[in-house]
Amino acid sequence: MEIHELVMEMKVLERRLTLYEEKYGVLSEDFYAALMAGKLARYDDYDETRTDFSRWKGIYETWQRRKAAYTAQITERDVAEAFRFQPVY
Repeated sequence: MEIHELVMEMKVLERRLTLYEEKYGVLSEDFYAALMAGKLARYDDYDETRTDFSRWKGIYETWQRRKAAYTAQITERDVAEAFRFQPVY
């Protein structure tokens, strides 16, 4: 994926993450850490949270992969060269 495509996809994912963050009142990073540490097992009994948590986890992991790809690409090139818009003089 090109850098600009990664940015656009990350922004879409961030909007989706925001919905869960607002619903549950915690940031995705903290949710993910708690989930991976097994601290949210008590919510497994509830269909809504189990479904939400599964989706939230998937969206966050996808965001992490896109962020890692973006970081790898942006460190290899000059930021000015990554701009989609190149001024014509």
